[in-house]
Amino acid sequence: MSKYYRINQNIRYPEVRVLDQEGGQLGIMPTKEALEKALAAELDLVEITDKATPPIVKIIDFQKFRYQEDKKERSGSAKANQETKELRLKPFMAENDILVKVKQAEKFLKAGDRVKLVVKFQGRAITKKEFGEKVMNQALDSLAEISTIVEQPKYMGKLLIAQVKPKK
Repeated sequence: MSKYYRINQNIRYPEVRVLDQEGGQLGIMPTKEALEKALAAELDLVEITDKATPPIVKIIDFQKFRYQEDKKERSGSAKANQETKELRLKPFMAENDILVKVKQAEKFLKAGDRVKLVVKFQGRAITKKEFGEKVMNQALDSLAEISTIVEQPKYMGKLLIAQVKPKK
């Protein structure tokens, strides 16, 4: 979804703040004068924002500008693709069950997703916090080589939560 930009004669303001190609300010001038400068340089006058007073315009090649904006948008959406997967653990888990969960977490991390590890204390298990902490630390130690801890383990009610992300 690309934004609509006013260019050249479509800019309908008496005065504008003009920027050159490198972003340096050329100052406030009448729109006609700015348009003449742009045409003399064989470039376009592109409205960057109309929120400011006077509106900000830039003397640049519009096609190149549009390409760079689209490229920025695409790279931004690639980062947004990272999901957070949640793995539920229990304070009284067998060794092998923990290893299975760790393997699953490794799979998620290799796919580029964040992993949220949750130890859920059920019933009176909250009185034995050390068992939950042991399970969490064991899982985090197993994942230490391929991940970095984003959120240290902390309690939220009857949950012990930690979050890891893949190492670059």
